Amino acid sequence: MQTGTHNRGFASMDRERQREIARKGGKAAHEKGTAHEFTADEARAAGRKGGERVSTDRAHMSRIGRLGGKRSAGRRTTKPSPDGGEEMSVPPGVSEAQSSSAPVGVAEQPRRAANEEMMDQETSE
Repeated sequence: MQTGTHNRGFASMDRERQREIARKGGKAAHEKGTAHEFTADEARAAGRKGGERVSTDRAHMSRIGRLGGKRSAGRRTTKPSPDGGEEMSVPPGVSEAQSSSAPVGVAEQPRRAANEEMMDQETSE
């Protein structure tokens, strides 16, 4: 919102006032029959054009891919607790059956012992 002597026009209005005017204009256009409604083909073409444009920014694509991966990983490592309370963490590689029968971390102990044994063998050679 602009202040001072620039207090005229649509851009100087607060967001709510702009939304109200735009809503009325859209409603009137639909009632009159002059509102543009996208066909499936027009919407598909617009989506393709936008996707092509945004995908040229490699840094942006990398950033959103990383965020998506982190969110996806978060969904894979949490599950609701059996009693409906807080979510419990399930370590990667541990099935839900293993995690419900043993506290978190206990199911990893055999794997950890095997890894330590391999490390001992490598350092002794």
